Amino acid sequence: MLMDAICFIFYILSSGIIVTGMFQEKGPNKLTAIMSVLVAMGLHLAILRSGILIEPAQGQNMSMLNVASLVGWLISVTMLFASFKLPNTILLPVVYSFTGLIVLLSGLIPSAHVVQININPNLLIHISLALFAYSVLAIASLYAVQLSYINFRLKEKNASLLHSSLPPLMAVENILFKLLLVGTILLTLSLVSGFMFLDNMFVKGQAHKTILSLLAWGLYTVILLGHSVFGWRGRHVVWSTIVGGILLTLAYFGSRFVREFLLNA
Repeated sequence: MLMDAICFIFYILSSGIIVTGMFQEKGPNKLTAIMSVLVAMGLHLAILRSGILIEPAQGQNMSMLNVASLVGWLISVTMLFASFKLPNTILLPVVYSFTGLIVLLSGLIPSAHVVQININPNLLIHISLALFAYSVLAIASLYAVQLSYINFRLKEKNASLLHSSLPPLMAVENILFKLLLVGTILLTLSLVSGFMFLDNMFVKGQAHKTILSLLAWGLYTVILLGHSVFGWRGRHVVWSTIVGGILLTLAYFGSRFVREFLLNA
């Protein structure tokens, strides 16, 4: 728990540095924020290693909170490296705070869902593709929210210091569609690998995941085709992206939450 608490503190510290800097003309102290989050990520990786990689003969603990923590780490690392090239500063506090909270919860509420990944290497391929697909599309949902927020602030008559931290609207929109394209490709590969490597994607306990994932895949595909063919953009794309993210979240974590928390409670 001590390591979890320290990790949480460093994630929150980095978020606080960025948020307070947004209301200053010189902007956030990026070096301090990066150093803080690097410490948090290092501790987080050690926590994931000890929490997921239990005895090889027993398997891996892929509980809901462990998976959520792993996804949070992947998103945080991706967003950190992306921040050197892409406009995402306003999203970093949200990502870091959420990841820190998941780390803290995983320490406070231990749970177990052991999977024998080493027995079936193909399962590792499917799980890896699914995790990366969800991470990329979750980031796309964050960019959709950012796009909506920038559009809202630009319509306001009264300017504020926060406007100086907002990236260009078109730049964010271009990144959103690139993320949707990459995420949809990964989701496609994840679904294909599932149908290839798993016995039955529509068996009881698995069917809802498959159906919700297919619905999300269909929605993302329609968005990309509509943008490519008809030039779709704006509010409808934003809300469709967010809905797709919600469908995937329900697919990946919905049954886990019911089984690991509600039923146990």
